[in-house]
Amino acid sequence: MEPNNTSHQNIILIGMPGVGKSTIGVILAKVLGADFVDSDLVIQHACNKRLKDIISDDGLDGFLHVEEEINCTISPEHAVIATGGSVIYGPKAMEHFKKIGTVVYLRIDYEHLQKRLGDLDERGVAHRPDQTLHDLYEERCVLYEKYADITIDETDLNIERTVKELKDALGVE
Repeated sequence: MEPNNTSHQNIILIGMPGVGKSTIGVILAKVLGADFVDSDLVIQHACNKRLKDIISDDGLDGFLHVEEEINCTISPEHAVIATGGSVIYGPKAMEHFKKIGTVVYLRIDYEHLQKRLGDLDERGVAHRPDQTLHDLYEERCVLYEKYADITIDETDLNIERTVKELKDALGVE
């Protein structure tokens, strides 16, 4: 699928927690001379709480509602936006992001993700209490693929190589 050509020229990174959306996003923004927005930080700032506290206080459904509403308000121009891993549960937010830029799915295989990712609750990962990391991975990957304009498989790539693959896929120097 071709990237969206919008005047906003945003790049929206989606993928599982721990794939490096924020790290890669900061580096990509520097390379492109773009702004960087971390949607999780925008949510924390708007709510004046850490993600894990929003989930604890409002429950999973409450958090997902807050996340979707706040993500719908993020509208920079010429920015790299790193989203939270659960962004794909908010169809209005994903529709908004697809309108304002190119959605890039940073994919990683389950085994590598398992090694990278620490405690789901401490990290503020939105999940049901009975849900394992594998369950979450299986559920979310289908949605990431649904919304992605571009997919980068970063399973065996370091940060620099991932950024290069991303720039090549976007057709930027």
